[in-house]
Amino acid sequence: MTYKTFAFVYDEVMDEALYEQWLAFSMRHLPKQTKRILELACGTGRLAVDFAEAGFEVTALDLSEEMLAIASKRSNEKDMDIQFVQGDMLELSEVGQYEAITCFSDSLCYMESRRDVQQVFDEVYQALEDQGTFIFDVHSIYQMDEIFPDYSYHYQTEEFAFLWDSYPGEKEHSIEHFLTFFVKQEEGREVFIRRDELHQERTYSLDNYLMMLESSGFSEIQVYGDFTDEEPKETTTRWFFVCQK
Repeated sequence: MTYKTFAFVYDEVMDEALYEQWLAFSMRHLPKQTKRILELACGTGRLAVDFAEAGFEVTALDLSEEMLAIASKRSNEKDMDIQFVQGDMLELSEVGQYEAITCFSDSLCYMESRRDVQQVFDEVYQALEDQGTFIFDVHSIYQMDEIFPDYSYHYQTEEFAFLWDSYPGEKEHSIEHFLTFFVKQEEGREVFIRRDELHQERTYSLDNYLMMLESSGFSEIQVYGDFTDEEPKETTTRWFFVCQK
């Protein structure tokens, strides 16, 4: 299966309302004068296009060249001028400096270790202009330990089927998502190709995230829960961080 097919399935099963909420949260917490944004782990470019349509000058980075091709096509169809960059958020020294950097959709939870998360924070701090803003989200411990284990989601259309099953990972506060795709190979034939993927995510305590951010140099850090402007609760599933350089 090509990434083009994977991106199609990914876009089909992702809730569009999530992108609207990420944009709305950003608009509430970015300083009004913010113009230049770097979006990390941009994937197929939905949020990058939303940022551009909202009037920002957007640079969007992702590790996958194939995903960026889909993102570029999406931005061209919308006639948006977005700079797409293939790169790793563990190494941002060549991407320039920005007034704001975002990293949504729990992308930081895919880092293999706490050391890697710390490195991302260090790189982001250096890539921000003075007084710059860093906004990101991660899964909460409640989400990892209570919601995800034994989670199962199946989605089916005439063109594809998508199976998602989650199980506890080997490390503390980690999860393993087993994804299976069945996608029709060509029109008019009931022939489907199958692809299996394993996605591993891990999160840490709020204190750990705050400690790492402070270690990178961030001084003003606010934490919110589940797309709101309220403090996280015990049952919050997604933590949002707004950090000032």
